[in-house]
Amino acid sequence: MTVTAHHPGTHTAATDFSVFQDLESEVRSYCRKFPIVFHRAKGAELHGEDGRVFIDFFCGAGTLNYGHNNEFIKRRLTEYLAADGIVHGLDMHTVAKREFLSAFAETVLRPRDLDYKIQFCGPTGTDAVEAALKLARKATGRTGVVAFTGAYHGMSRGSLAVTGSRRARRAGGIGPSEVTFVPYEDGPQGTFDSVGYLERMLADPSSGFEVPAAVIVEPMQMEGGIYPASPDWLRSLRALTERHGILLIFDEIQAGCGRTGTFFCFEHAGVVPDLVTVSKSIGGYGLPLSLTLFRRDLDVWEPGEHTGTFRGNQLAFVAATAALELWRQTKFHTDLAVAARRLDRFRTELTEPAIATRGLGMALGIDLAQAGGPERADRVQRHAFEHGLIVELCGRHDEVVKVLPPLTIDIARLDRGLDVLRDALHTTR
Repeated sequence: MTVTAHHPGTHTAATDFSVFQDLESEVRSYCRKFPIVFHRAKGAELHGEDGRVFIDFFCGAGTLNYGHNNEFIKRRLTEYLAADGIVHGLDMHTVAKREFLSAFAETVLRPRDLDYKIQFCGPTGTDAVEAALKLARKATGRTGVVAFTGAYHGMSRGSLAVTGSRRARRAGGIGPSEVTFVPYEDGPQGTFDSVGYLERMLADPSSGFEVPAAVIVEPMQMEGGIYPASPDWLRSLRALTERHGILLIFDEIQAGCGRTGTFFCFEHAGVVPDLVTVSKSIGGYGLPLSLTLFRRDLDVWEPGEHTGTFRGNQLAFVAATAALELWRQTKFHTDLAVAARRLDRFRTELTEPAIATRGLGMALGIDLAQAGGPERADRVQRHAFEHGLIVELCGRHDEVVKVLPPLTIDIARLDRGLDVLRDALHTTR
């Protein structure tokens, strides 16, 4: 199929999608929302082969916090490749891994007094969740897990079992399991005292609820609709799990690596979890990398007991080490704070009464559930695309516009993207 694309201010070009439609599975999704063939990207911009340019407020679902082809990181990668550096190393010792481990400890762990061991998992976030759940069960000898409504933790079997979406669980053949779901602190149905509920269930010997191995939670739910947990709620959850000897797992895969203004989202609450899952932007350049962090006393693995062919992505180590250097630069922190304030100001400017907004740092959710619902959200997304802006939707019914600009975006492009988004909301009203 050949589609003729039009965009204000650019030339008209024919785009051929036939090879994708002929050969690629029907499971593909994002390309249906953004019908264009991209061929290059830089910073906060995506370029189509037909000449159109888009500001990217999607960022690979939170994988490109440092933008596309960040020059500082790219230089390190090209130098490494030019020197014939190791590209694949399983879990063998390499210079690239040593440099990443040292940089992560010096830049992230020690300044936050986090004494964690680091496990390199398979290439993506779901692998980190699988490892965390498996380790929690092995370390405690218990099997149950508590998860929260609205949660998204991945698409492999173990992580899907702690993901709330009925649609995703049915597609994965996930039925009743050893996972107990509890309402998140906030959600489409309103707030809920989930910590009090868990405390009551644990205190009642006739509740039918066994002490679980772990509680897994996103400090800010992303796919669920951009719901930040309050610091008080996270502190209460931490206190409850400590009282009952339950391991607390924080999933920082999408909200971590600076998305909320601090490296970890949970820093806002001043608590320390037992295990942390990290992926997406930890790879620095969009390269696959996945980590499970955990207390030293939880390192009960036997050698080779949990493996993965691509758990040692050497190029991702190089890119991640370079990205961590950005965290040691004052300008990076200053620019991030300025951009976050600008996004927060935009949020306060959305005065349409029925629109709800939520977020932290460089993550904003514009909830249209009471202001036109998923139908309007779809129109907003299409209008934005037609005018040069990529935004994704989230929430139970795709009723929330999810705004995730690069942390490194310049204010001029951030403002241009927000202007398009403002116009899309006004036009679809």
